[in-house]
Amino acid sequence: MATASAACHGGGIVYYKVLPMSMFLLLLRGLVQPVAAAACSVDAIYSFGDSIADTGNLLREGPVGFFASIGSYPYGQTLRKPTGRCSDGLLIIDYFAMALNLSLVSPYLDKGADFASGANFAVAGATALDRAVLLQSGIMAPPASVPLSSQLDWFKAHLNATACPSLQVADCAKKLAGALFLVGEIGGNDYNYGFLQGFRSIEAMKAYVPQVINAIMDVAKEVIELGATQIVIPGNFPIGCSPSYLSLFAASGDLDDRGCLRSYNAFAQHHNEQLQAAIDGLRKANTDVTVVYADYYGAFMHLLDHASLLGFEQGALLQACCGAGGAYNFNMNSMCGAPGTTTCADPARNVSWDGIHLTQQAYRAIALSLLMEGFAQPDDAVQEIWSC
Repeated sequence: MATASAACHGGGIVYYKVLPMSMFLLLLRGLVQPVAAAACSVDAIYSFGDSIADTGNLLREGPVGFFASIGSYPYGQTLRKPTGRCSDGLLIIDYFAMALNLSLVSPYLDKGADFASGANFAVAGATALDRAVLLQSGIMAPPASVPLSSQLDWFKAHLNATACPSLQVADCAKKLAGALFLVGEIGGNDYNYGFLQGFRSIEAMKAYVPQVINAIMDVAKEVIELGATQIVIPGNFPIGCSPSYLSLFAASGDLDDRGCLRSYNAFAQHHNEQLQAAIDGLRKANTDVTVVYADYYGAFMHLLDHASLLGFEQGALLQACCGAGGAYNFNMNSMCGAPGTTTCADPARNVSWDGIHLTQQAYRAIALSLLMEGFAQPDDAVQEIWSC
């Protein structure tokens, strides 16, 4: 296996023309020395999403429910301090930023932050659909949930207060010409709240998919109107491999050869197929804009299929590192950080951090696969964006 490549090491990512698996392993383990990096064409990142990308917004809003522990250990233990990230350490967005030689993207609600490298509007627990839309079907979003539409409002307020007052198109276009937009991952929680709260059927939840896709596309179209020229839109992860879903639904016996839930993974694929079709339409309508689809599903499955080679513990691939025990080390009523929960000896050997989110090492492996192994498409656009 050989591909165009990039390596996370220290503050940046080092690019190679050819990437055999042996090199991938060295990059993943941080054993490659950095070389001088070229200047990057991207000068800022603006991110919308949920806990997969939140770098501290919910922590500043006041985490509750599932997220009550994110502001304290063991969250952040690999970074030696909790940061509001729903992991032991860094996230995919952090590796994207390092790949562009940018500082880590500050959460919007950190009013003392330097936003020279962009701003992160993602909030853990966020949904693509507004709370009122979900409530019409009896689906409850957490009190602190900030839907995609509200994150877009934050972004406009940020622009109005910084680079382009009154949101004048010409001013905004100049400011955003060198920016990279991450619109997602988002939509996972719309489905999670339906599946995990009300145990709704997969067929019933499919009715929400077009609405979720439309909400994502609406934000993408609006940032394009404001001047965005480079957008990455990720798909959803294979939820059927999540310890949270497995702990609730594995008894159904609907397991594949990996031990994941077939039907729930098929649902995630259904979402991703609809999302990709919408992205194709977005590209056709905006031929001067680069729109990248980031295949989180495929990159995660690639990780599982090469887990031992990548240094993950084969016997714990579907178990949370931090949890309260059981077959998947996950208990919805006793989440990571709660009394009685324990943390694995080495999070870098585990894929799942808390049964819902991944470990830093898993996010790092996925980020590398997205940038280096063709799991983000079109590949030539990815290589052009991260060409430094």
